[in-house]
Amino acid sequence: MVVKLETSLIKDWMGYKGRPFLISGPCSAETEEQVMETAKQLAMIKEVSAFRAGIWKPRTRPSSFEGVGIEGLKWLRNVKKETGLLVSTEVANEKHVYEALKYGIDILWIGARTSVNPFTVQEISDALKGVDVMVLVKNPINPDIELWIGAIERIAKAGITRLGAIHRGFSSYEKTSYRNQPNWQLPIELRRRIPDLPIICDPSHIAGAREFLHEISQKAMDLNFDGLMIESHINPEKALSDSSQQLTPNDLKELLSRLIMRNPSTSDPKLLDVLGELRQQIDVYDDHLLDLMEQRMKVAETIGRYKKENNITILQSTRWDEIVKRVMAKGQAKGLSAEMIDTMFKAIHQESINHQMKVMNNGITNQTNE
Repeated sequence: MVVKLETSLIKDWMGYKGRPFLISGPCSAETEEQVMETAKQLAMIKEVSAFRAGIWKPRTRPSSFEGVGIEGLKWLRNVKKETGLLVSTEVANEKHVYEALKYGIDILWIGARTSVNPFTVQEISDALKGVDVMVLVKNPINPDIELWIGAIERIAKAGITRLGAIHRGFSSYEKTSYRNQPNWQLPIELRRRIPDLPIICDPSHIAGAREFLHEISQKAMDLNFDGLMIESHINPEKALSDSSQQLTPNDLKELLSRLIMRNPSTSDPKLLDVLGELRQQIDVYDDHLLDLMEQRMKVAETIGRYKKENNITILQSTRWDEIVKRVMAKGQAKGLSAEMIDTMFKAIHQESINHQMKVMNNGITNQTNE
């Protein structure tokens, strides 16, 4: 299905206090005092539009703090009454939806551990039918754009028009500086596929550490994301969950003061002409790249024929290792990132294998069918 959204409604709530639409608050609601004091301090920051707090916490280990439950919804209702901020929390099943709506929660978000499960998302979608509430869908824990879009589509089918996505990064076995890998190309692809869908970045869960929050937030703004969800706690060091990725309200204010907000477009005719010429150059280089890839694959197919004639396996690990080391050194010397080189040449190598597979197995399928 094509996700249909009411653009005017999106502008109303995403532009509540201007871009970025900022959601902030503690990872978890712990006590009424902690929630209210954090909310009062955040309400004094003009950029903050909504207060967030986890009520039900889907934790990896059962011995971890799993949230205060329904009692915390009362605290959020009081925050809304006392500060005027919109209030938001995560829902992981249909019961959570009913309880949150009962207490007047303005924004519900579906977490990464939930969006990965179509059955659970469908149950949540069924619970949302006929309801006018804002719903944000976090990306699944694994980098699967179709699964993310599928979750968004399920919520849209419930009639939810004030709908958005949250980019919180993706789990990986590879060790990096960040808690979760950003994989920026996935939210970029989401924007291409659903242009009117607001996308909010969650730097806290991408970073996993306070020291990276500003650089991730700035990247999100540079990519024209619509908002940010940044965790804030009056005493992060004593937080019961994710203490290392939370900021005090004062530190959040300081971070926001350093963000550079850029225009999404320009009407300057001279600049548009310059950009147009440069983009034409990019198009030419892209065409050259495709021509080179075509030639490379033809060579790979020729290699495949020799391997078939001499009964040699397709994968030659030693040769692949040589390629990786060579292109990594050469690429970095040319100012290209290791991440880009790794991603690009893995894709090229896989495509070469695919072409050789066709050559190696040509005729086998027909013989089997006979």
